[in-house]
Amino acid sequence: METKTSYRYIVADPAICHGEPTFRGTRILVADVLEQVESGMAWEAIIEEWRYEIDRDAIAKSLSA
Repeated sequence: METKTSYRYIVADPAICHGEPTFRGTRILVADVLEQVESGMAWEAIIEEWRYEIDRDAIAKSLSA
């Protein structure tokens, strides 16, 4: 099984979360964070909710992915 890297902050590894894109070094699904952004949640609140395992740069990159 091969790990695929989409961006500096995003990976898709079949061994982690069934290969769904996650933020590198976490089990946080990119789709979950994008859903929070789409709902209008403030980025700082998102970062705090995920216990600072992601940052503004990671969120910004996920939007452009």
